[in-house]
Amino acid sequence: MRVVLTGGGTGGHIYPALAVAREISRQMPQAAFLYIGSKNGLEAKLVPREGIPFQSVEISGLKRKLTLENVKTLWNFWRAVQDSKQMLREFKPDVVIGTGGYVCGPVVYAAAKLGIPTMIHEQNVVPGLTNKFLARSVSRVAVCFEESLSFFPASKTVLTGNPRATEVKHGNKQAGRDFLGIDADKRIVLIIGGSRGARAINEAVLSVIPQLGALEHTHVVYVTGEVHYQAIADELKKKAPLPENITVLPFVHNMPDLLAATHVLVGRAGASTLAEITALGVPAILIPSPYVTNNHQEKNARGLERAHAARVIVERDLTGERLLSVLSELLHDPNEWEEMRKGSLSLGMPDAAAEIVRQLQEIASKK
Repeated sequence: MRVVLTGGGTGGHIYPALAVAREISRQMPQAAFLYIGSKNGLEAKLVPREGIPFQSVEISGLKRKLTLENVKTLWNFWRAVQDSKQMLREFKPDVVIGTGGYVCGPVVYAAAKLGIPTMIHEQNVVPGLTNKFLARSVSRVAVCFEESLSFFPASKTVLTGNPRATEVKHGNKQAGRDFLGIDADKRIVLIIGGSRGARAINEAVLSVIPQLGALEHTHVVYVTGEVHYQAIADELKKKAPLPENITVLPFVHNMPDLLAATHVLVGRAGASTLAEITALGVPAILIPSPYVTNNHQEKNARGLERAHAARVIVERDLTGERLLSVLSELLHDPNEWEEMRKGSLSLGMPDAAAEIVRQLQEIASKK
C-alpha cells in the first residue's frame, strides 16, 4: 500500500498521523509513505525523525472575519492544491489520510479531486473548519468522540478513536522509570503543556516548586516545552537548588514509556493527550487552552470530567496554590484516584490505529 499522510501545526495533528504510519508498517512492512506538510510547521521537524519522506506546501488558515489577508490565503490554497496534485501524481498513492491542521486542506482536497480514496481524522469533539470543509469531498471520516458523529454525514462517518491510544499501550513502565532513574515506590506526576509548552501552566508550576519538592513518595516530571525551557531554567537558577524529586525537561521523545509509569498527569486537554491517558487509565488534572478554535479543549476536558476521569481547572482560575491543592487531593485519596482511573479507562479506545488502518484498506479497495 502507498499512503500519503498530511496534517500539521501542532503535535495533536502530527502524532496521530505518525501512529497510523507505524500501524500500517506493522501490518504491511512493504508499505510506502509520503508526508505532505508545511515547512514551517512542527511536522517539518518531527516527520523526518521517523524516516518518512517529507514534502511541503505553503498554506495558512482563513480568518473568521472578512479581511484582505483572506484573499492571499485563498490564492495560497489554490496554489497549494496545484502543488499537491503534482506530488500526488508523482507518488501515486492508494489512499490519503489527513489528520487536521490547515495543511491537510489542500492536500486532501487535491486527492479527492484526483479520485484518490481519502480519509480525514477528527481528534476533537467539535471539528475545525478544515475538516468541516473536507467532509463533503472525502471517502471516509473518522472521529474520536461519539458527540462528533452528528457533525458529519452519517453514511461515511465512523467512530475509531485516536491512534495515539494504540501507541501508548506499547509503553514500558520500567523503561519510563529507568529514564528518570527513580525507585519503583515513587509515584510519578507528569506536568506537561503540550508539544509547544504552555505559559500559564509554567507560571503556576514555578510558583510552587518548593511545595512540589516537599511531596512525599512522589517524583515530579515537569516538561516545559522547548520554546520555554531556557527561560524557565534561568528562572529556576535564581531560586533555591532544584529539589531532587523534580526533573525538568524541554521535551520527551519516549512519551509512551513515561506515561505508562505516570500516576497523575497535569496538562492541556488536546485530543492526543486525552487519547493517551484514557488508553492507560491515568487520572488527570486538565487545564484547557483558551486559545483554540471553538474552545474545543474545554469541551474535550468536560467530557472526561463527566466520566469522572479528570478534574478541570480553567486557565482563568489557575494558580499554583489551586493546582497544588487539587494535586494533593488526588495523591492523598487512593479511593478517589482509583475511581478516576476506572473512569478514564471506560473512555479508552486502545485499538484505534488498527481500526483506522482497516478503514483505509476498505476505502482503498473500492477505488
